[in-house]
Amino acid sequence: MPPPTQPPPPSPDDAEPSVAREMDDEDLVEELLVTVNSARAFAEFRRTQRKECANLLRWLQLVLPLLEELRDAAPRLTDDAYRRLALLGRALSAARRLLRSCNDGSKIYLALECETVLAKFRSVYEKMHSALDGLPYAELAISDEVKEQVELMNAQLMRSRKRTDTQDMELSMDIMVILQNNEEERNADRAILERLAKKLELQTLAELRAETKAIKKIINERNGQQADSTKQIIDLLNRFKEIAGIDEKNVLGDVSMPKSLDKCPSLLIPNDFLCPITLEIMTDPVIVASGQTYERRSIQKWLDSGERTCPKSRQPLAHLSLAPNYALKNLILQWCEKNMVELQKREPEPAAGEQEDNKRKEDIPSLVDGLSSIHPDVQRKAVKKLRMLSKESPENRQLIADGGGIPALIGLLASTDKKVQENTVTSLLNLSIDDKNKLLITRGGAIPLIIEILRHGSPEAQENSAATLFSLSMIDENKAAIGSLGGLSPLVELLRNGTARGKKDAATAIFNLVLTPQNKARATHAGVVPALIGVIDDKALGMVDEALSIFLLLSSHAACRAEIGTTAFVEKLVRLIKDGTPKNKECALSVLLELGTNSKPLLVHGLRFGLHEDLSKIAKNGTSRAQRKANSLITLARKL
Repeated sequence: MPPPTQPPPPSPDDAEPSVAREMDDEDLVEELLVTVNSARAFAEFRRTQRKECANLLRWLQLVLPLLEELRDAAPRLTDDAYRRLALLGRALSAARRLLRSCNDGSKIYLALECETVLAKFRSVYEKMHSALDGLPYAELAISDEVKEQVELMNAQLMRSRKRTDTQDMELSMDIMVILQNNEEERNADRAILERLAKKLELQTLAELRAETKAIKKIINERNGQQADSTKQIIDLLNRFKEIAGIDEKNVLGDVSMPKSLDKCPSLLIPNDFLCPITLEIMTDPVIVASGQTYERRSIQKWLDSGERTCPKSRQPLAHLSLAPNYALKNLILQWCEKNMVELQKREPEPAAGEQEDNKRKEDIPSLVDGLSSIHPDVQRKAVKKLRMLSKESPENRQLIADGGGIPALIGLLASTDKKVQENTVTSLLNLSIDDKNKLLITRGGAIPLIIEILRHGSPEAQENSAATLFSLSMIDENKAAIGSLGGLSPLVELLRNGTARGKKDAATAIFNLVLTPQNKARATHAGVVPALIGVIDDKALGMVDEALSIFLLLSSHAACRAEIGTTAFVEKLVRLIKDGTPKNKECALSVLLELGTNSKPLLVHGLRFGLHEDLSKIAKNGTSRAQRKANSLITLARKL
């Protein structure tokens, strides 16, 4: 038997090519250290990405001892070690860019694109894991202690790549409601906007001014691309500024300047020339008691709305006098003349309108007194006028509340006159925009009476009762109170049989209430599951995503899941995954994943309808969140 043939030695062409080295070993390690330390310098992050940023910073901290030992030992790097460290460098640079974006980027963009941003975090985790997995510790003279630390971190990175995170469902639902509402603005929508502004920390002038600058940067970078997304961002910013009391129509133009400035966008306008409220060049600058300067028209509106603090410094104003800033006005005029900029000419405020507003405000005390009149006609006229006034301005709402209007209105909720009920509950809805009024309304015993109107009032009174319960439920303790007092049952009835507007109000209120665990069981007992299925089946209603969002919350509760988890419902989800809109698919996948994770037979049943192919398509072409859910379902299906 001939001896076995030995394989020929590898030719140079068969050998693995050497790694192209752009810098020497010491410079590479030093650059990694600089990147990590500069990334760790970011400390404050946007609320929507705060958790992921904290995780990433913790892992960067764990990488630091590895790099410090490499710097101190200065071993000669093999091609494999160099390649891995170069890959780690790219991952660390991506991490630094991501942390910077979450540190000073647009809060609105980061909230709208939270799934896309999360995908970027996962990409960083993937690159870090690939670089560190199989690192030749021995030849790099790395200590056992550091090796164990890095390997533990790498295992955490591996798990993080597979983690299915829990969204901030309340934030997502709020954004969905605001963006999908194409009808005339409602006060309930203002309440949602106020909650969004609070969550995104876009309430003060400084916060909104920084957000404006961040959005301008995004628009410049996009260079006309992604117009729909940009329009959404601008619209939300304008609405946040509106509820903050900032009178600013075109916040993203060249500081809302005249068209003459459009021809010279590179012109640098001194910051001192811009009113802190409108961000426009001042034409009539005045000094307030705090020493800050504002455009007269803007600060006067601020003061007329009942504010008694300096908008910029938030200091209480010792007096309300406005002193002309002649020195600054002359500087502005000289600068405009030198740069050939024509200042905007403003129309004076109509005196008649101001007089009419003042007269209305003077009427408020007598109208509040009229609520307690023994004459029904006086009550009807008073509550109708208060409904209108409470919608107009924060100052009116404050005057009504300070004048004892809330207890008087609560007393009228029990009226047998349907129109009085409707105007009363709508007035309370308007007043509930202000948080302190929410507490006064609930402590005054209004919730049971509002629930009674929700059961038996006119269609408009029922709609506004649902909107009021939603507004009041923004305070967590009220969620439990509304549920325990029987508020979910009539909301479910409105969702089932109300007007289109009533169904939308009911769905929004139910979503907010079932964020509290005990209300999940109450809603299920009240029949919310068949009511939501009816909403999904009514295609003309256009509320599929809202219904699925509520289903997702309910499916996290074992008792609710038992009622939701039927084969018929799974088949409905499958049809939406196959034929729904991209957002329908994303929401349906989320619910199916929650159900399938807890009940394998339900997932098996869904897969029988040829779902594999649809999951593969969505995993490649769906929205960012839908892709992750589809991939999770594919992984789960393979284990069955």
